[in-house]
Amino acid sequence: MAPANPPAWLLTAARRRIVDRLRAEAVAARKLPLLAVEASLQEEAQAFMADTDEPLVDERLRLVLLCAHPSLAPESAAALTLRLVLGVPTEDVARLFLVPTPTMAARLTRARKSLAGRSFEVPADLGPRVGLVADVAYLAFTAGYAPGSGPDVVRAELAGEAVRLVRVLRAVVPYTEVELEALLALMLLQHSRRDARVADGRLVLLPDQDRTRWRTDEITEALALLRPWLDAPPSPYLLQALIAAEHAIARSAEETAWDRIVLRYAELEELTGSPVVRLNRAVAVAEAAGPAAGLAVLDGLVLPGHRLPATRAELLARLGRVEEAVTAYDEAIGRCANQAERAHLVERVSSLRRPPG
Repeated sequence: MAPANPPAWLLTAARRRIVDRLRAEAVAARKLPLLAVEASLQEEAQAFMADTDEPLVDERLRLVLLCAHPSLAPESAAALTLRLVLGVPTEDVARLFLVPTPTMAARLTRARKSLAGRSFEVPADLGPRVGLVADVAYLAFTAGYAPGSGPDVVRAELAGEAVRLVRVLRAVVPYTEVELEALLALMLLQHSRRDARVADGRLVLLPDQDRTRWRTDEITEALALLRPWLDAPPSPYLLQALIAAEHAIARSAEETAWDRIVLRYAELEELTGSPVVRLNRAVAVAEAAGPAAGLAVLDGLVLPGHRLPATRAELLARLGRVEEAVTAYDEAIGRCANQAERAHLVERVSSLRRPPG
């Protein structure tokens, strides 16, 4: 059907086409510097891979060290490494840093821009960057076993890459450091459970896992790494590794030494002040002293994501406060972006809504 005023229609259509073109060019102009930075990093990666005489023979570690540039704040360097080098989705990086996704996207943009034109030489003294690389590796490991988005129950390949990264880091650092030893032990203990974490594509929680499927060789290696440091002053990775070791040496979920785990979490929370540690302590307290005691630990705690309401829902359900538990589960489901975890939560709330008998 012809328009009532063809000349006016043509003029309007042309004007809109020009505006759309200008907008597209403006967006492209804004993205070009970011693309240039990422291309620069990729070129660096290819150059390192071709350089067989470089003492740091692991390409992934080199890139992580490069992203740990002193011009960046540690949090920005860690986030950039996770996104750019290890390929962790921006949404999951944001969850790991307990910030909204748009905030993390803006932080990554600023970090990429600030690296433009910088020198990317591998430092002769690795010492100042070792701690950051270790933290990045553990964040990547966490993203592998607690993916915040997508269909995967776990991303064992990403977790395995993080383990390898720590092994290479230990090999090139010319001294023995308790936190590196403890970090590798922690990762091995958690990684050893990978075959038991999933059954028929569904998430299997720690108490329900088939412990005969845990990899005893990795547990043995981890315990040997920890043995020399049992009397060392408490430090974050050491305390976390000792907690993981308690689960590894328990022959069943019922035989877990929850009282010792509660004490370790209390030390860790005092050391770090982390709300995530407090959430984990609440779970341990609930196992040791009952769900009401666990709920008391959660009072006043604020955390993004679904794990806080999911934990509160589980403890409320154990206390028989079904309506409150259902409300908390609904909140957790609304916040959960991982399909496997969401399915688990839906199943739990459905079981509560199901009439008895």
